[in-house]
Amino acid sequence: MSYLTQKTIKNNVLFSGVALHSGLNVNICIKPAEPNHGIVFKRIDINVNNLVHPNFSNVSNTSLNTTIENEFGVKVSTIEHLMGALFGLGIDNALIEIDNEEVPILDGSAKEFIEKIISSGIKVSESPIKIIKINKKIEYREGKRFISIEPSTLSLDIEFEIKYKNELIGDQKNKIKVYEDDLSDIYNSRTFCLFEDIELIKKNGLAKGGSLDNAIVVKDDEILNPDGLRNKKEFVNHKILDCIGDLFTSGYRIIASVKCSQGGHYLTNQLLRKVFNNKENFSIIEIKEKNLPHTLINRNILKSIA
Repeated sequence: MSYLTQKTIKNNVLFSGVALHSGLNVNICIKPAEPNHGIVFKRIDINVNNLVHPNFSNVSNTSLNTTIENEFGVKVSTIEHLMGALFGLGIDNALIEIDNEEVPILDGSAKEFIEKIISSGIKVSESPIKIIKINKKIEYREGKRFISIEPSTLSLDIEFEIKYKNELIGDQKNKIKVYEDDLSDIYNSRTFCLFEDIELIKKNGLAKGGSLDNAIVVKDDEILNPDGLRNKKEFVNHKILDCIGDLFTSGYRIIASVKCSQGGHYLTNQLLRKVFNNKENFSIIEIKEKNLPHTLINRNILKSIA
């Protein structure tokens, strides 16, 4: 699929399901939108001031999910899997109507989002896409945890590692090229937790809708889900899915190399805030040709717009 012109969906796409943290039933409808509309959430259970933009600067909570909030206090939470699906399918423009605060968790991955959006069809416009080019290395650290982003050629590379004391999860690392690799394993990978953490999570008012239908649960050296894992690196692959979704809160697709160790929603959001705090760190560029050769991004086929 070409990434060079803006895309939306052809037909409305409907999803219904339980919200992971609130436990409530939620309905969403993804609708086509015109070029340069961007991705916008609309809380249809609220009559006024109900548009919420999934921008890194609007992220108000990163505890076990990514929550966005507008200036009027209207929120949409757990957006990361849907945002990852839209990013991966090259959807630039969509209006997402939702009748509650939290996006349904479905099976805990982006699999159902991907399948239904593909089934609905994708509409290609004539409007060129805009992309973010990272100009220099930026890093955010908290102790042993870190995330960095640095210039790349024409790809978005993500290298991610996790380190768990639990021996079954242990240390896992994976590296992908988002625009070139088959990302099926990434989008099929489900959220996960340790059995011993469930009580504390629920005491904090979260994971009310969690079950073995929408999350991998690990107890000691056993996976409690009857069907086991979907792929050998499902744990780290889910973290990469989250990372892709959170990176899309930049507003555009990104050309860069990202490395992360033991990170999550908070680190990714802090990195984006640091990047966009200084205009020297990045450029927003518009593709002007229909064919993009695999050469350096600073060739004349690109016109700088910022």
